[in-house]
Amino acid sequence: MLGPVVVDIGGSALTGADRRRLVHPLVGMVILFARNFESAGQLRALTDEIHALRSPQLLIAVDHEGGRVQRFREPPFTRIAAMARLGALWDDDALEACRVAISTGFVMAAELRAHGVDLTFAPVLDLDWGRSGVIGDRALHRDPRVVAMLASHLTHGMALAGMANCGKHFPGHGWPLADSHVAVPVDERRQAEILRHDVAPYRWLGVALAGVMPAHVIFPRVDEKPAGFSARWIKGVLRRRLGFAGAVFSDDLSMEGASVAGGIVARGQAALDAGCDFIIACNDRAAADQLLAGIRWRRTPAFGRRLARMTPRGAAVPMNELLREPAYLAARDQVIALSSG
Repeated sequence: MLGPVVVDIGGSALTGADRRRLVHPLVGMVILFARNFESAGQLRALTDEIHALRSPQLLIAVDHEGGRVQRFREPPFTRIAAMARLGALWDDDALEACRVAISTGFVMAAELRAHGVDLTFAPVLDLDWGRSGVIGDRALHRDPRVVAMLASHLTHGMALAGMANCGKHFPGHGWPLADSHVAVPVDERRQAEILRHDVAPYRWLGVALAGVMPAHVIFPRVDEKPAGFSARWIKGVLRRRLGFAGAVFSDDLSMEGASVAGGIVARGQAALDAGCDFIIACNDRAAADQLLAGIRWRRTPAFGRRLARMTPRGAAVPMNELLREPAYLAARDQVIALSSG
């Protein structure tokens, strides 16, 4: 059975230590980075080996949004534009932006699945308030209605390739100036304002969202804990108020924004206790081993249902077949045009 911990690996091939870690019963998913990619063939061999380690298979995830956050950039992967480009296109031609958003989601997901990657943590649902450097052009738009519409079409394109989605960073990372990778961001706004604006895309997308990733942001007028460790945000707002029934992923527990929760085991336990289904521990494999040795977790039927929603649907189309598929080629042309325009 698969567990709730998401771990990484150090290089382009598995080591003995990687294999031992990946067969730990609390591990359920692997997250890949640019360092794990050398070529299409190497990536396919790596994902095949990871999938062969367990039954049921470990899921393989990546942060592959486009723009600054695209882990695999060399051919045959298509360069994906920063999501702000879709927002700018919306301002010029809303229906064309919807069409290109579907194509973007499809191309992104189809190429990843062709190389054995099961999930990308996308789309970004943060609003472009013009304040956060770490979000910046990763955001689709300032208007939550536009964010919801474009995200809906992106996730539709991903679903056409059989891939689930994960909206991030709930309830919103677009307002605070600090970068949660290196600091602890604080958003002093009232809950009503955050619900009216930043949370709106999550409410409007509803059942279309398979996964959600909370932010390592503190909203002191709601809770002294960052959202990813806050039962008020995860159980109270996301689950009960919005009715979200999908999977909740912590953001990386090694980030500075998570440091307020204590050491790695305390962080992981706090995230699970707050309502996260999966906890991500990467870029520090010694800490990941501590986490696996220290956390307490019990599998529930709800976890099984949420894991199933994140599992790809249908067989992946190999890359050599995609390159002969007219629908993929037409979609890729639109993605390239947006990226180069």
